[in-house]
Amino acid sequence: MRFNGTSLHRATQLIAISFLFLACDCLVLGKEPVRKPNVLFLFTDDQRADTIGALGNPIIKTPVMDSLVRRGFTFRNAYCLGGNSGAVCTPSRNMLLSGKTYFRWSGQQAPGDAPNFPLTMKDAGYLTYHHGKRGNTAVNIQERFEINKYLADDLEDRIDGEPGRSIVDGAITFLKDRKEDRPFFMYLAFGNPHDPRVAAQKYLDLYKRDSIPLPKNFLPVHPFDNGEMTIRDELLAPWPRTENEIRRHLHEYYAVISGLDYHIGRLLQSLKEQGLFENTVIIFSSDQGLAVGSHGLMGKQNLYDDGMKVPLIFSGPGIPHGKSDALVYLHDIYPTVCDLVGEKIPAGLDGVSFKPVLSGKTKTARDSLFFSYLNVQRALRDHDWKLIRYPQINRTQLFDLRVDPGEIQDRSGEPSQAKRIARMMTELEKWQARLGDTQSLTSADPKDPHFTPPTGEALSKLTKRWEEKRK
Repeated sequence: MRFNGTSLHRATQLIAISFLFLACDCLVLGKEPVRKPNVLFLFTDDQRADTIGALGNPIIKTPVMDSLVRRGFTFRNAYCLGGNSGAVCTPSRNMLLSGKTYFRWSGQQAPGDAPNFPLTMKDAGYLTYHHGKRGNTAVNIQERFEINKYLADDLEDRIDGEPGRSIVDGAITFLKDRKEDRPFFMYLAFGNPHDPRVAAQKYLDLYKRDSIPLPKNFLPVHPFDNGEMTIRDELLAPWPRTENEIRRHLHEYYAVISGLDYHIGRLLQSLKEQGLFENTVIIFSSDQGLAVGSHGLMGKQNLYDDGMKVPLIFSGPGIPHGKSDALVYLHDIYPTVCDLVGEKIPAGLDGVSFKPVLSGKTKTARDSLFFSYLNVQRALRDHDWKLIRYPQINRTQLFDLRVDPGEIQDRSGEPSQAKRIARMMTELEKWQARLGDTQSLTSADPKDPHFTPPTGEALSKLTKRWEEKRK
């Protein structure tokens, strides 16, 4: 075949474009071809979104987590969807690894059938490794990791004073001993800073308890019965919550996070020593938040941001430094990682990839988020507002998150907000229909919304019941 000058030039262009697309297949987000990156997913237990120094907490000491923030990309509106169990860790971790909401399966555990995170990553050429806590987790899916390890005893791990040490020790050994040519996908599912929160004295000494500020939305008692006022987590501190008691809890909470931060730093140093750090995408997040005094609550059995909002950081090759207010779920991480490593996103997931936000192509991932807790709470948030509905007592809360991120001022009683509430309730119902949530948002026979804290024998019986369940 003979080419004239124009056709030769055109052919040359086509060849160049073909090579460009071939090169793009090798990218995460960067501009030059790289080897397929390793993926290290650090997933903590009960860590609020505001417990990292570099994310605006001036008290907490988290130099390693801070380094991920400074190097990577932070999502400031990342959430757990909620839970079909008081142990919210269980549905959260099952949704994370399945990419689906808990309405898609019956019972507490998602099935281990494909697609799921470990099987998809194995199909993408990764050696898959899990090491995590034994209780309240995603047992069926975690069995699909090629290397699947559990802590010998969750309680012992939480009270030995060195949070995360066992899991990090195992990860360092794995990295040193592995002989696989495949890149690794390592999911480290820590059991900290979940209670009981025990930290070595050196971590406690990082803080002066009396100087730890209370949450801005601290209350001695939640103003009404949210449907889950006497669950185990709420028995961790007496009513009314006192400032001294909440400072004690925060002191231990922060100290455990600092200890975990230290051990994560050991793992990152091991990656550097083995020449793996620069080609490892590091993801840091948590299964849900924790109240610790906010709104008069202690646990995560609520749909306030304190209970459902989590830190979410991506760091590593091709990941730009930055931050975003895009609305994302934890169960969006699975399809996003598929997108980042060049693996096709499986059909049928509820999660969506937010890679376009990471790459700067768009500023949003979702227009709104839906939240659910058992049959007692439902919520919707858009970019500016959040509505929480309590169907058992026919109560609604409305918060303007632009000026009230602590969800302190309930605007639901203002006549000027009636249209907004109606619009958000309609959107909430649309979310329910999409996910298969059949819970009515209104009760024909509402319960008494008043909450009287249990005392004496009633409190003793509650405490004993939860202690027996824990055993």
